[in-house]
Order: sequence, then C-alpha cells, then structure tokens
Amino acid sequence: MTTEATLTSTSVSPTVRHVWTRTRGILLAVVLLAIGAVTMAVIRSDTHHGRLDPRSADPYGSRAVAALLGDRGVSTRVVTTLREARAATGPDTTLLVAAPDLLTRRQQKLMRQATEDSGGRTVLIAPEISAATLVPGLQANPPTSIDSTLDPQCTLAAARRAGSADTAGLRYETSTAGADTCYPSDGLPSLVRLPAASHGGDTVVLGSAAILYNDSLDEQGNASLALQLLGSRPHLVWYLPSLSDTSALDTDRKSFFDLLPSSWLWGTLQLFIAAALAALWRARRLGPLVPEKLPVAIRASETAEGRARLYRKAAARDRAAGALRSATRARLAPLVGAPLAQAHTPEALLPALSAHLHGREQSLHSLLFGPPPHDDAALTALADQLDALEGEVRRP
Repeated sequence: MTTEATLTSTSVSPTVRHVWTRTRGILLAVVLLAIGAVTMAVIRSDTHHGRLDPRSADPYGSRAVAALLGDRGVSTRVVTTLREARAATGPDTTLLVAAPDLLTRRQQKLMRQATEDSGGRTVLIAPEISAATLVPGLQANPPTSIDSTLDPQCTLAAARRAGSADTAGLRYETSTAGADTCYPSDGLPSLVRLPAASHGGDTVVLGSAAILYNDSLDEQGNASLALQLLGSRPHLVWYLPSLSDTSALDTDRKSFFDLLPSSWLWGTLQLFIAAALAALWRARRLGPLVPEKLPVAIRASETAEGRARLYRKAAARDRAAGALRSATRARLAPLVGAPLAQAHTPEALLPALSAHLHGREQSLHSLLFGPPPHDDAALTALADQLDALEGEVRRP
C-alpha cells in the first residue's frame, strides 16, 4: 500500500474571508500611509522654494533684484559658509545675511567681530532671536501692522527717495546714538540703520524681506529701496546660512547627561526607586508551581483544532509538521518493537519500521524526518501520508 495521498480541498484550505481577515490590517496601513503622503505633499506644495536666493526665479526668490544690481555694475556673489562670508567683508562690500536666526550663538559672535570694523555695509534680514547678539543694543518686537506698506517717516536719504515700501514686519528698539529709524509701525521702526563707531561702515536691519522678493519687487518703492540699500558698494556678498556649515558645530562638545539639569537626574533616580519598591510590594511570593484542576473538561478535538488554528495564524508550518511527525513516531515505535525512548532516532526507528513494512526505508526517512512543508497544501498532504503510514503498520 502506498503512503502518499493527494487532496484537492481540505477544511483548512484558505478562503476569501480568511485571506481578507489576514491582509486587511496591512491594506489599511498602506492606505493610511498613502493618504498621509498625499496630505503632506499638498501641505508642502506651497513651500517657499529658493527663498531669498539671488539665483532663484521663484516668487520668493531674489533673482530680479540681483539682475537689477548687475545692470548698475554691482557684482553679486553667493556664499553658504561663515568662513566665506567673513573673508568677503571689506569697505567696498555689502554683506547680506539672508537668515540670521539660523546662525548659532558662536557664529553670531564671529559674524559681529568680522563686520563691526570692516568699513562695509551689513544688511540683516529680519533677525529676531539673533538681533541682540549681532547688533548690541538692538531688541526685536513682533509685528503688529496689518497693512504691509509703510511710509518712511525718517531722514535717511535712501528711504525718502524710495517712499512707501512693503517693510512691515518685525519692529526694533535700539539704544545706539545716531541710528536712523524708518518705516515705523505702532511707534517702532521696521528699518534701522546703525552707523559703525569707526571705518565708515554701517549695519542695516530690515524687519521684512518683502522688498527683495521677485513677486513684490515692482510694487510701491520696493525696488528703489532694495537697490539703494544693497547697491551702495560695488560688491554684494549674499550669505545664505547652511546647515552643512562646519562652523555651526560647537567645539565644546557635551554629552547628553551634561545637558540635563541636575534636578532631572535626581528626579529620575527617585522614580526608579519608587518603581522598584512598588514592584516588590506587588510581587507574588516565589515558590513551586501548584497544579490546578481545569474548571471544565475540554475535548481533545477542540484542543487540537485550537492549536492548529494558532499554528496557521502564525504560519508555523515547521512546528506543525514537527508535532505531527513526533506524535506519529511515538505511536509507531511500540508497534514495530523499537524502544519508545529511541522513537525519535532515525537509526533505531527506521530499520525496525522498514523490516515491518518490507523495505522503503528511504521514503520513510523523508516522511518521518524530512524537511518542513513549504505551504499549507504540502502540510495537509504530509498529515494524510502519516495517517496512511500508521494505518498500514497497524493493519495485521
């Protein structure tokens, strides 16, 4: 009698409902990820690409003002590191810092040291947290004006010639004597020019970058004001701070624990002690396991079916096949005269089983000790073959 069997359909064959139950979680996660990606793409679709970059033709770029300055003989050079920006300062150069707040405190101090006696002009675009460090005596205040267009209301020649401009933004207070304060909003200026103590240089602080954008350069007196502020020297160095600048690294590197206040460390230690005491309080007394009677009797078929479903849910075909083969070997060993203690040893079980069945030792080895099945159908076939083998051995 052959020990092989082929089944086309079994009670454990996957159905459409089972496939849907097992894959719906993955499908839901994929759909949520897709929705999140689309949402983020829509939200970020209006990001200001190339903001204040003189090479960018985007609405919030500054290529137009750079081109107008070039027509008037002013060269524009873009730098992205503090070392390049400091090296470029001089009496014939205007240094524009597009995003001062991106500079670290150390970079801000180095920038101030390089520009305060350079004799050139430094233009800072909307500094807020960096204002006091880059310009001592300067304090930033939040904007309050709803209308972006303001009137000069000062004696600065460049502002008077430009007239009204879109300068509403951050407002500043300064204690520097001789400073020009223009375009006031609620009593505080949004443009401040501070002369240097020596060498004839100055620093211009703008509370808004609107006059430099491509899409607003042709409005009000924006173009006139931008050209006068940036074109007073023959060379313009446009500094775009970069996160890859090595000067942003702190030379005095500290560990994570150095950055934590001491009170946090003591508080964490107290929490650990409290958690340990709570664990000791709630822990049960250690001791040997105590057997207990089951409250109800469970049929063997239900136990086998429940275990099979757990194996199937975990796709543990190797464990299921091992359990089937082990149980079959344990039942076959007494039938063929092999010691039960050696039922799982091929050298002891297979010769006795082969002698009982008159051969087929090689096929028996593959059936009882072979590799795990590769799919559910092969597992079902293996179970049928083991059942057929056991029935053949039991037959008189």
